Amino acid sequence: MKRIKILCIAAAIVVMAFSSCSKEMAGPDRLSVAVFVPGVASGSPIYEMLVSGAQKAVAEKPGASVKVIEGGYDQSTWLDNLRDIAASGEFGLVVTSNPALPELCAKVATDYPEIRFFVADAYLIDHPSIHTVLYNQMEQGYIVGYLAGLVTRNAAPAGPLVAGLVAAQRYPTLDRLIQPGFEAGLKAVDPSFRLDYREIGNWYDANKSAELARSIYDAGARVILPIAGGAGQGVVSVAMELGRQVVWFDGAGYQLAPDAVIGCATVAQDKLVYERVKAILDGGKPFGTADIVGAADGYVGFDPDGPAYRSLSPEIRAAFEKALADLRKGTPDFTLTSF
Repeated sequence: MKRIKILCIAAAIVVMAFSSCSKEMAGPDRLSVAVFVPGVASGSPIYEMLVSGAQKAVAEKPGASVKVIEGGYDQSTWLDNLRDIAASGEFGLVVTSNPALPELCAKVATDYPEIRFFVADAYLIDHPSIHTVLYNQMEQGYIVGYLAGLVTRNAAPAGPLVAGLVAAQRYPTLDRLIQPGFEAGLKAVDPSFRLDYREIGNWYDANKSAELARSIYDAGARVILPIAGGAGQGVVSVAMELGRQVVWFDGAGYQLAPDAVIGCATVAQDKLVYERVKAILDGGKPFGTADIVGAADGYVGFDPDGPAYRSLSPEIRAAFEKALADLRKGTPDFTLTSF
């Protein structure tokens, strides 16, 4: 009897050990989603859409849960934020959005290979734990460049044609997509257009962006494109003061200054995030792949519902809307197969 009792205890220990091992191997709950905002969601359209798209997908999946974690504006802390999310053992999927995030996610995945990452507005291919989708921001740049070109030429048909771009800092998407697209839009209106580019050095200094915008407007520009996050509001304030114009990226710009913001190029981030997160929660495994989406797919477009846009002349709006329709049909062709 004693021997049988010992054998039973040993068997129970083996079962418990196997059960524990199985739990470890199972890893975090794949239906538990962390939405990491590299900044603050409120007031940032691209991140508000990130959150709403993920929340909608989770709400439609029984047993799924979501937690939103804001990383703030200090980029040096983002990697530690991601490591903390992974180390918690709580989340099977991390959803985020920013061109800088794939590299950080790849570093975290080295230590936590069981976690999966989906990064919108970014591009990284062939990493087994990461799926990315990049918007064709060359098309976005072209859209607002063409509108800025039409408005500038109409205001100063005989003068030098110049438009401005105020950026927070240099980064690959700006250098390879946004700025070339913006210039292409300007030059599609008139090949003599010149771009006046200025750089702030960060994403939050609205005073510095206002100073740069004033110098661009004083040099003859009528329209500026800010690619500067929260700092872009400095450009808007100066445009309002001087009676000049701004074109905007990623939507929601009209509410900043209804009389100054003449157009907003948009991305359907909420739609994209909803679709991709839903597919992943339903068992899809896109990890290791990277997609590029654009105007033809309905993910890059234009918001016409702004008072300053509606107040433009019928001739300008007709010319712009024709160019927008042509872009959706592939003219000009900004097809990207990789980045």
